[in-house]
Amino acid sequence: MENSTTQMMCHLSQLIDDAPGPIYAKVKQAICRQIDTGEWQPDQRVPSESEMVKALKVSRMTINRALRELTDEGVLIRQQGVGTFVARKKSHSALFEVHNIADEIASRGHRHHAELVEITLAKATMEEAMNLGVRTNHRIFRATIIHFENDLPIQIEYRVVNAELAPDYDQQDFQHNGAYHYLMKVAPMTEGEHLVEAVLASPAECALLQIDASEPCLQIKRRTWCREQLVTNARLISPGSRFQLFGHFEQ
Repeated sequence: MENSTTQMMCHLSQLIDDAPGPIYAKVKQAICRQIDTGEWQPDQRVPSESEMVKALKVSRMTINRALRELTDEGVLIRQQGVGTFVARKKSHSALFEVHNIADEIASRGHRHHAELVEITLAKATMEEAMNLGVRTNHRIFRATIIHFENDLPIQIEYRVVNAELAPDYDQQDFQHNGAYHYLMKVAPMTEGEHLVEAVLASPAECALLQIDASEPCLQIKRRTWCREQLVTNARLISPGSRFQLFGHFEQ
């Protein structure tokens, strides 16, 4: 057991880099990486706080915060007096599928076009790295795109793309949805997840969407995978009066 714990901590410490950022967040990212790659299996006991403090040479407060937040997020399970374990992944029933917005608009007999507001090639921040399951300073694209239906803005798309998986993303025809087709070609989606919230758009977003500041909007946070690799992380903002979600399910 001691050898197993030592090996776990050795691998974990190798994933923590020297890039700027909170230490607790780096510990969280390293633990998630071990779980995502299958190094740490569901129901497996993880090293204790004391073992992590000693091996990683960080404060107990740092380790406690990392483990506490991962427990709150459902990544780990802490059993009083027993230890901390890797949680089993929960099964979810999809309320709706990931659709191409251009196809949705076309199905209504309307015209779609998009405008690329900005695209940059950069190094991932701590938050972006955690959302894409990569290291900080990993090469990513950041893009802001406005989608139109019959010349009326219907959605702002903020997208972060793993540049290693889609190296020519910034060379695509964003106006005619070429970027979507390019991603489906080089890294076809095998899995996706959504988080849907009601929000108010920022003043800049209201200007882009041509709406009043008081109009409620629908925000979708979406991540997509190609097999075991995260390809994109996107945040989509749409006016509530112009956009709706539909899902069909049976029991």
